[in-house]
Amino acid sequence: MADIARLTQIIEPEAKALGFELVRVKMMPSEAGDGTQALQIMAEDPATGQLVIEQCAALSRAVSAKIDALEEQGDVLIEGAYHLEVSSPGIDRPLTRAKDFSDWAGHEAKISMAKGYEGQRTFKGTLEGLHPDNGIDFVHIKDAKGATHFLPLEEIHSAKLVLTDELIAATKPLDTTGADEVLEDQQEKADD
Repeated sequence: MADIARLTQIIEPEAKALGFELVRVKMMPSEAGDGTQALQIMAEDPATGQLVIEQCAALSRAVSAKIDALEEQGDVLIEGAYHLEVSSPGIDRPLTRAKDFSDWAGHEAKISMAKGYEGQRTFKGTLEGLHPDNGIDFVHIKDAKGATHFLPLEEIHSAKLVLTDELIAATKPLDTTGADEVLEDQQEKADD
C-alpha cells in the first residue's frame, strides 16, 4: 500500500515548480486491465482551473524523475508495478481542498460522508460555501427540499461537482487553439 500523504509531499513541490496546484493524489486500480495500480495525480493551472496535454506531460515527467531518483536511493514509494496518470480535474471535478468548497459555491455537488451524518451518508445540493465554527470547517450544502446541511469537512469521504448546464457555462474554456481549423476541415468534408 502506498503512503498517499508522503507521495503528496513529494509530488506537490514538483507541481508548484511548474506553476500548478495539486488537486488530488490517489492510488487506484489501473484502467490498463493488467491488474496493476495507477498513481493518479490531478492538478490545475490556477489561471484556467485545468491542465492541457502539454502541462500534464510536463508534470508527469517531473514526478517520474523525482520518484525514480528516490527509488534509486533505495526509497520504495510504491510497491509493485504501477502506472502514472496525470490529468486535469475536469468540469465535474472532485472537491478535495477546503478552498474548493468556497470556490465552487453556487454549484451543485454530491458529498459522501465517511460515516452517517444527520441520518444519511450522501448529500446532494447546491454548495453554499465553507464556514468555520469553533475551529471546525463546515461545508454548507442546500438540498432540493431547501434544507441546509452543515457537514464537517474532516468527516467528508468524497465530494464532486455535478455536471449541470450552469457549471458548464461557468467553467473557463479549454485551450481552443486550432479549433477553427478543425471546424473548417469538418465543413470541407461535409461539402464533398
